[in-house]
Amino acid sequence: MAIGVMPKPRVLFVCLGNICRSPLAEGAFRQAASDAGLEAGADSAGTANYHVGKLPDERSIAAAREHGVDITAQRARQLAAADYTRFTHIFALDEDNLADIRARAPKDATAEIALLMDAVPGQEGEAVADPYYGGPEGFQQTWREVRMAAEALVARFTR
Repeated sequence: MAIGVMPKPRVLFVCLGNICRSPLAEGAFRQAASDAGLEAGADSAGTANYHVGKLPDERSIAAAREHGVDITAQRARQLAAADYTRFTHIFALDEDNLADIRARAPKDATAEIALLMDAVPGQEGEAVADPYYGGPEGFQQTWREVRMAAEALVARFTR
């Protein structure tokens, strides 16, 4: 690799079930990267296996659609050991999942592991709101948070 050339970022967004927050984060990041002309990989996963193989929650699909993003090709999956070397960055959507991600990290992990909102100045240490038990307004709030983080990440990766 040439000196000063940053490898293509490959980013994994992780929440608990991979049907609400992390699919929205993946969609927001893909859109922000595309808008900026950044070549980057993105995926999402859950620390739990509750919804493996399922579509994102229909309220997440609707929230993303309202912002011109289609997340219906995504399917829930569980975080795997290979993710720690396949991705350059693994971003947790809250502290509980961050702790779980770190606890599961294999010895050969190379991905940077962090809380997603740590990428947003003034939001460090904050969790992305979990909208699962609420209505559509909660999914819009989650979209705003993940979009803000996605834009901050794209700015970081394009410096």
